[in-house]
Amino acid sequence: MELALENVELQKLYSKQTDTYKLVKKENFSKQITTIEETLTRFGLLKNEIKVYLHLARAGEKKAGEIAEGIQLHRTETYRILRDLEKKGIVFSIFEKPLKFTAVPLDKAIDLLVDAQKIKIKLLEQEKTSVVELWQSLPQPKVTEAKRELFQMLEGEQQVLMKANELLEKCENEFQIFASADYLSQLYYSDFSDNLKHQAEKVTVSLVTDTSLKSAYFLGQLNWLGDQQRIADKTGLPCFMVCDDKEVLITFHEQDNTDDGDAKKKFRTAAIWTNYSALVKTLKMLFTKLE
Repeated sequence: MELALENVELQKLYSKQTDTYKLVKKENFSKQITTIEETLTRFGLLKNEIKVYLHLARAGEKKAGEIAEGIQLHRTETYRILRDLEKKGIVFSIFEKPLKFTAVPLDKAIDLLVDAQKIKIKLLEQEKTSVVELWQSLPQPKVTEAKRELFQMLEGEQQVLMKANELLEKCENEFQIFASADYLSQLYYSDFSDNLKHQAEKVTVSLVTDTSLKSAYFLGQLNWLGDQQRIADKTGLPCFMVCDDKEVLITFHEQDNTDDGDAKKKFRTAAIWTNYSALVKTLKMLFTKLE
């Protein structure tokens, strides 16, 4: 029996459930990780993106150089992948020097990837449960959890709207929006406006927009806001949302200057989300002064 154990390669891992370390066969551990990796590829992540994400998800907050060393990937490539994962919404940057990164939990990451791939939504939702259960069954390394001030960069209309809906859904007391005419149009013609009306029954919703005729039209359609809507003679400000004085989403909605012969306006949408308290307070104050 002792000779047999000498030939078995073991992996020492921490279990959150029992708050202890235990030894598992490295062969079995590798099979479980491989299963998770294969599943994540069907959620749209590339091979190296999966390596970076899983390493970060298991190891906790890390610098890019530490991640690169841990998975034996070139540092430049690691930085690029981290930025790509940020755009997908499953990695955050931490407001610290040196810059560190942290990953959202696997179940939340899968939710975001599912929402980004609407065509495959039914198949992905079926696979979500099994892969999350498999992930949770693995012994996890012990990671000290602490509240951090984070920021996240998002690109694309769909990703930004998903984040806006996420903030709206978690709102408990007050939700404030400043949106120029063009972005107000984008919000109105998406499911955000329906979600906003539903949430307004539970929390205080306030909206400020510009003085254009286009904005006046949408304010008319949103007349259920009553005296919680107003106009401001301001131009050049980015659109932003403040959720419960805790989080902000700053959206940059700019016209695409690419000349492709299409007379119809095309817009490029990007955003920054953060819970950085100083910035949240600043935008909260700016919102109250818009008139």
